[in-house]
Amino acid sequence: MITEPKKICADIKSSLIQAGLYSDSGNIFRISPEPYFLSHEEIRFFQELGPHLLKFYSVLNRFYLDSAKGNFHPWIAEYLDAGKPQDLIEFGRMKRMRQALPGIIRPDVIVTEKGFAVTELDSVPGGFGLTASLMSFYDDPSWEIIGEGIPALFYEMAESVSKAASPNVAIVVSDESKDYLSEMKYLGALLGRVYVVHPKDLKFKEEGLFVVHEGKWVRVDVLYRFFELFDLKNIPKSELHLYAAKKGRVVTTPPYKPWLEEKLSFALFSHPALKSDWEKALGLETFTFLTHLIPETWVLDSRPIPPHGVIPGLEVKGNQVRKWEELYPLTQKEREIVVKPSGFSPESWGSRGVVVGHDVSSEIWQKTLTKVLQQFPDQPSILQKFYKGKKVEARYFDPGTGKIETMISRVRLTPYYFVSGESVRLGGVLGTLCQQNKKKIHGMVDAIIVPCAKKIL
Repeated sequence: MITEPKKICADIKSSLIQAGLYSDSGNIFRISPEPYFLSHEEIRFFQELGPHLLKFYSVLNRFYLDSAKGNFHPWIAEYLDAGKPQDLIEFGRMKRMRQALPGIIRPDVIVTEKGFAVTELDSVPGGFGLTASLMSFYDDPSWEIIGEGIPALFYEMAESVSKAASPNVAIVVSDESKDYLSEMKYLGALLGRVYVVHPKDLKFKEEGLFVVHEGKWVRVDVLYRFFELFDLKNIPKSELHLYAAKKGRVVTTPPYKPWLEEKLSFALFSHPALKSDWEKALGLETFTFLTHLIPETWVLDSRPIPPHGVIPGLEVKGNQVRKWEELYPLTQKEREIVVKPSGFSPESWGSRGVVVGHDVSSEIWQKTLTKVLQQFPDQPSILQKFYKGKKVEARYFDPGTGKIETMISRVRLTPYYFVSGESVRLGGVLGTLCQQNKKKIHGMVDAIIVPCAKKIL
């Protein structure tokens, strides 16, 4: 007998509540009776995307380090270091960490009428604990959940960076990131040797960092940093974490490399002066693959442009833009562009500082541009081409009506890739479906959040 959709939703909600991941008074979203289905071609795309993104991070890291040494375009490091404390910059450049890259890669993939667009990369992503739970709770013989499974791949990633068998892992969750604490605890409970702690719970001793578990001090081999680097000054004992990492007493992932957490990396990829460098470093296959996915992006650099200069690749009504002020009088239809804080700011995550040009008034648009240009270089921002999401139908249970309702939605897909050495594996894919009138797609109260799957005929 086929299970009724309402019962499926009720069972999933019950499982989420039991796992501490859902509350009618807090972290709430709409529950669908089925996952978001991907075609065979789309599944193949997500399987191929991860290695290309790892290569992107690797090349970006190399470009930055060569630039910082003066062996490559010096303005690359200048952009990526803008607004960062010098001691953090120097720490990230240490020889010990030269090759270190994020252990988890999560792009934001927008589903458009013409295919996919990768609008952001997140190396300190939330959501993978929730994704792991949903992958488990959406269990049905009529579909197959996409991904190898998040808990096991998370631990394999930690083993890889630690270069030790059975490492002890501390997932350190800051106050700024506390909304994700429950999902991290859920993930930690599934794994042995994984401890979810607040920064103040870490104990520093000369031989390393320790956490208390069942009344005993346990040495931490891998510190999974679930806090943003802009928040480092607010992290208790952060100087001791950095000291332990510097001395090789603990391995931290993602590494303390602020240049790998900047949205303006996409502006560097889009820059015409770097096209041949990217193509050579990435290889033609990866370069072509990413070129079709990454939107045109520009750094909102307020420094004067010479009279004969233009902003590379930016046009209005067929004319090249010579100064940012030319964007002020754009009509709503012409403002299908987005302003985003680049990084190292509380506004740079969770869609907080994102302003969609055609979603605001002319006054707000001009004020936004004026503000971000004034903030440069202390707080860089980017301008990015807006990609409109494809409309899809999605079902969800509405507790108000007691019925399964249909919502016309736009979709963001967030695959979670786990890096072990040179291997990149797909743990799972989370689908976030928002009402069609929403320009910013993220986990909001009226969003449907589901894992991705393929149908079994």
